[in-house]
Amino acid sequence: MRIDFLFWRECPSHPEARALLRDVMEERGVEADVVEREVLTQAEAQELAFPGSPTIRVDGRDVDPAGAGGRPALTCRIYHLPDGRSSPVPSREQLEEALA
Repeated sequence: MRIDFLFWRECPSHPEARALLRDVMEERGVEADVVEREVLTQAEAQELAFPGSPTIRVDGRDVDPAGAGGRPALTCRIYHLPDGRSSPVPSREQLEEALA
């Protein structure tokens, strides 16, 4: 399993998302390579189809498929949680499902 953790430094939520990912991996006993990549330019955002920070992909699949198609940009990402609320990080459930 490969996990890509893409982030833009100007977005303040990436440390929270990184900690949540680490917690869920530990709780689930998931051992995987986590490749962190800072997206620095709009050209990189385009190349990586980066819909905002943070973006987490497991084996190439976004943990929030509904939000994966957003316009590539150096911006903070908004996750739509299962209960309808918005969040700057994915839900624990979204991560658990992606890591299953």
